[in-house]
Amino acid sequence: MAVYLRVRLTRPVVRQTTLVHLAERVLSAIGESRSELSLELTGDRRMRRLNREHRKKDRPTDVLAFPIREAVMPRGVRLITTQMLGDVVISLPTAVRQAKKAGRSINDELAMLLVHGVLHLCGYDHERNQREAARMSRREQALLRLISPVPRMVRLRAELKTRGR
Repeated sequence: MAVYLRVRLTRPVVRQTTLVHLAERVLSAIGESRSELSLELTGDRRMRRLNREHRKKDRPTDVLAFPIREAVMPRGVRLITTQMLGDVVISLPTAVRQAKKAGRSINDELAMLLVHGVLHLCGYDHERNQREAARMSRREQALLRLISPVPRMVRLRAELKTRGR
């Protein structure tokens, strides 16, 4: 199992090794321990561009998932071409805003978005219909329980100031 992490931000401080270990735990918990994952933390500007290009929605979003593993052949046959599940891209500024609004820690929010993105790579799609949305939500909650407790991966600027750094 391999997780390829790219952090496109200099702030906040991200414990990259801890985040990679969490992603590995998510893959293992979902039964994809032999799979590879590309994970990117980015800002709102890049996320807005990706959302506009791939979903035709001109606004930033919290998480996007780009499956790679399957290729659709003629007659709808799916062929597994690689161990790479795909890419999960998370907007850290959006995650910070959502965490504050929901009264959650940024680490819990990041874990939720990671799980959500990985489930999309595995074929779950809450936008398909209500039944699929409920199925995906149940799976998210089960996975979050399995990977609990969530480690501390991100320190926000305010936390750094209070520690005298």
